Amino acid sequence: MNKRNAGWLLAIVGIITVLGVFFVYPAPWSQSISSWSPWKLGLDLVGGSHLTYKIDTSAIQGTAISDTLAGLRDVIEKRVNTFGVKEPQVAISQSNGEQFLVIDLAGISDVNEAIKQIGQTPFLDFRTIGATNASGTPEWIPTELKGQYIKAASLSFSQQTSQPQVQLQFTSEGGDLFAKLTEQNIGKQIGIFVDNNLISAPVVNEKIPSGNAVINGKFTIDEAKSLAQNINAGALPAPITLINQQTVGASLGIDSLNRSLFAGLIGTILVMLFMVFYYHWRGFLACIALVIYIVISLTIFKLFVTMSLAGIAGFLLSIGMAVDANVLIFERTKEELRRGLDPTAAMREGFRRAWSAIRDSNVSTIITTLILFNLTSGFVKGLALTLLLGVLVSMFTAITVTRSLMTLFSRNVSTSRNINKAQ
Repeated sequence: MNKRNAGWLLAIVGIITVLGVFFVYPAPWSQSISSWSPWKLGLDLVGGSHLTYKIDTSAIQGTAISDTLAGLRDVIEKRVNTFGVKEPQVAISQSNGEQFLVIDLAGISDVNEAIKQIGQTPFLDFRTIGATNASGTPEWIPTELKGQYIKAASLSFSQQTSQPQVQLQFTSEGGDLFAKLTEQNIGKQIGIFVDNNLISAPVVNEKIPSGNAVINGKFTIDEAKSLAQNINAGALPAPITLINQQTVGASLGIDSLNRSLFAGLIGTILVMLFMVFYYHWRGFLACIALVIYIVISLTIFKLFVTMSLAGIAGFLLSIGMAVDANVLIFERTKEELRRGLDPTAAMREGFRRAWSAIRDSNVSTIITTLILFNLTSGFVKGLALTLLLGVLVSMFTAITVTRSLMTLFSRNVSTSRNINKAQ
């Protein structure tokens, strides 16, 4: 990397960092920038309720359990959204062979009403189109075909077009009802409703007497899978029972937040002092890269992440890890200088030789965070997410930003030292 390219890169990163400061820090002079995307804070910071439900899967067999649980989670999440909860956390967990539904309602004002709505098992039914009302919207008429007549819904692919579709299997009684329903509505739509919400309205092409039907259309794989999961949630009843409710006060969350931020500030200052004391001007450049890392990370978190105390802990942990790549690079560079290379060549060789260790250490951390994020829930998942994003951003700042800074300043520093020696 030459000095010109390094300068352009630093200029772009500098502009992004300045805008990030205005966006992240909610000061009066930055309200116009930061107000359109406020911080999304979790239950433990703004208060609310933590609900745990036990899921009864005794009536469900085989592979239908996973689809039913996924559909149940989606349906419950839609119910929670009707209460205006920002960033609701709805997750399925497992313990001792039992399934649980864990719900975090941050800032919820009417917990009893939320419990009343959440506590109902999803209900699926089929409806036909009746007369059009005054507003021009067709009226859906309920039929006898309900969710209990469906064995399962699954993702499949058309043999003719290879397009994703949803395969429905009815019970013997349900097959008779469905055959009658399709015979009476050829060329018309049949609506599939879950919790009185229309999730699909396929058109009947012909009478279907076999008890097996296919819903096709311009689905993506994710759309077809989501539709099958929602049908399973209403078709295969999995009753949920509230077994635990915890209320978290906002004052406790704010106090913990302030303590965490203060601890993070002290830790960051100590890391910077160590880098400057031990590596001198190179350590100062690492501190600049660390500040850029913090601003960029916070910008990403504010845009995409619901912050919890565990998430903040993951971010603070990543601050200490953000300079480990710099330590490896600087130590390698010092070795090359002792071998007699000039500062520019020593820096280039130091980056090259340190890269394998940086890559391996960060990849191992990334693998660990991915495992934690996918196999855990709740607070641990928040820690894993912020740590993962922090590691990815730190690799950029440690390798790209630090290298650009050293490219710009190393030659000037080495030249000034030579002048001082000559004098």
